[in-house]
Amino acid sequence: MFALIDCNNFYVSCERIFNPSLEGRSVVVLSNNDGCIISRSNEAKAIGLKMGEPIFKCRDLIEEHNISVYSSNYALYGDISHRIMNTLSNFSPMVEIYSIDEAFLELNGIDADYTKYGQAIRLRILKDIGMPIGVGIGATKSLAKIANRIAKKHRGVFAIETENQRLWALANTPVEDIWGVGRRYAVLLKKHGVNTALDFTKLSTDWIRKHMTVQGHRLKEELMGKSCIALETVMQPKKSIATTRAFGKKLSDFGTIKESVSSHAVSCASKLRKQKSVARFVTVFIHTDPFSKTQKYVSRSITVTLPIDTNSDMLITKAALAGFSKIFIPNLLYKKAGIIVSQISSATAIQQNLFEQPDTDRLNTVSQVTDFLNAKYGDKTVKLAVQGSSGEWKLKREKLSPGYTTRWSEILSVNG
Repeated sequence: MFALIDCNNFYVSCERIFNPSLEGRSVVVLSNNDGCIISRSNEAKAIGLKMGEPIFKCRDLIEEHNISVYSSNYALYGDISHRIMNTLSNFSPMVEIYSIDEAFLELNGIDADYTKYGQAIRLRILKDIGMPIGVGIGATKSLAKIANRIAKKHRGVFAIETENQRLWALANTPVEDIWGVGRRYAVLLKKHGVNTALDFTKLSTDWIRKHMTVQGHRLKEELMGKSCIALETVMQPKKSIATTRAFGKKLSDFGTIKESVSSHAVSCASKLRKQKSVARFVTVFIHTDPFSKTQKYVSRSITVTLPIDTNSDMLITKAALAGFSKIFIPNLLYKKAGIIVSQISSATAIQQNLFEQPDTDRLNTVSQVTDFLNAKYGDKTVKLAVQGSSGEWKLKREKLSPGYTTRWSEILSVNG
């Protein structure tokens, strides 16, 4: 048996944990540069605010209903997610982190009523962290997904344990809500009279293989109760890592954009170290606003080979800045810059360059100390001087909540 744990309105719920006055009120969280709505409370949904809606289009509605608006606090959300995943490991040794707000648990060997076990998980996460969640349980990951959707109307927990429950759940799941059925397949299936998950399971295997490949056949097997999608408890290292952000405003100054490129390079290096990997290539790109009416669109990039496979802040940043200097064109207003590191391999299998040997021991020590201090005292407590301090290039986040769990200076205080 599998359980799918899904946090309710995750970003909004994170804000409510530390600001109880938001309970029962309409709340939305915005995307990068405070552009679009990416998380809504149930109250905001009821008013009619939609996911992805640009904030400028709904300002009147926000003012009319006194809706609370927050910028994305990714450091806070990531920390809350980490705490939730750690707590879930107490309920099963087999946990797959599916996304920042979702995880699968394998419940084989659990000698307990599954619904009660799901309630225990839900109450523990709510009590220890303050996060409301839904728990769906089924014999396969696909059935657990369906159960999780139904759980929203069943006190937060639903378990598909019997054949009658499976048939009922499938009959009450629209085909477009099946895990793995995208918009294109949903349109195709409806044209052939397939409107529910139960209808889908009645299709012939030959038809599914012809129109939806082996993935579709595997999905049918999953919905029939045969597990075909294994739990992925080990995070696979990424083949490339990118860090990029649109600027809070258009920029033309070389030094300011250089700070942005440096910070993105350091971020990529940090991500490499977290997955115990190294990279061989660094790609730098910059571009202007593709929608500008006063300036033509310009997009430039360059790939630089590192002297060794590395995850060092200093080596990756040095290479990135060398590339940036070659592609920067003065007197243009740039909208975005970013870094991609590629040809990633394990840090335990580094191949040395016989003719160019950076002091790897010293670089590794610097990285370890930097990571330790930033983890203890807050992100960017220690950084490269070239990252600067102007902040002109950073995201526009005018409604950012404090770093309640990620910065010592912003931890909540209680007056005795």
